[in-house]
Amino acid sequence: MKIQHPLLIATVGRVGSRLVRALGATWDFHLRFADPAVDPEVARRSGQRYIYAFFHEVMLFPAYYWNWPTMHILISDHRDGEMITQVVKRLGFGVVRGSTTRNGARALREMTTRIQQGNLCVTPDGPRGPRRHVHQGLAYLASRTGLPVVGAGMAFKDCWRAKSWDRFCVPKPYSKAAAVAPLPVFIPPDADRDALEAGRAEIERRMNAAMDEAESWVREL
Repeated sequence: MKIQHPLLIATVGRVGSRLVRALGATWDFHLRFADPAVDPEVARRSGQRYIYAFFHEVMLFPAYYWNWPTMHILISDHRDGEMITQVVKRLGFGVVRGSTTRNGARALREMTTRIQQGNLCVTPDGPRGPRRHVHQGLAYLASRTGLPVVGAGMAFKDCWRAKSWDRFCVPKPYSKAAAVAPLPVFIPPDADRDALEAGRAEIERRMNAAMDEAESWVREL
């Protein structure tokens, strides 16, 4: 059954954000950066801006760990996106509605404006997959904003998995959590279709390599 009533959606937002805070407080976080400068906390102090990308299934990691108002997360205009919006707004994120595949032009205009105030967070395989695939809209966004893309991999040692297209991950209490961030990808501002595709493929390659590294690392923790 789809939840459509605004009051029910708002209730989901309140309850969901409280659950994320309660669960997140028990998770044991481990971070690995190819370049310390891409650490969101370092970037926030230095004023460097990035587009941070992470796959849809692990969004609870940044939702708890990097939920600052200057982190603007792109969330789909799809009906289910409203519930996610209610949760992440209450956690402290800035929100831009749209996706790398839907209503992209409007979202791009809004993000280009907001990026003067902070960073962007994007789930490039959302809102409907394929799982762990990077849509070209992310490369286009990076080209037009001039911002490098940091495509992180994240994993939890113990979690429940949804039977959804992304196998959404809900970490269990006291789970180990690992994040791996490779070097950023730069897309030229004048990138044509071939250059955008090359950039997209490189972001996807680095993200999947980072996911493999995070999943391997967390098993050892």
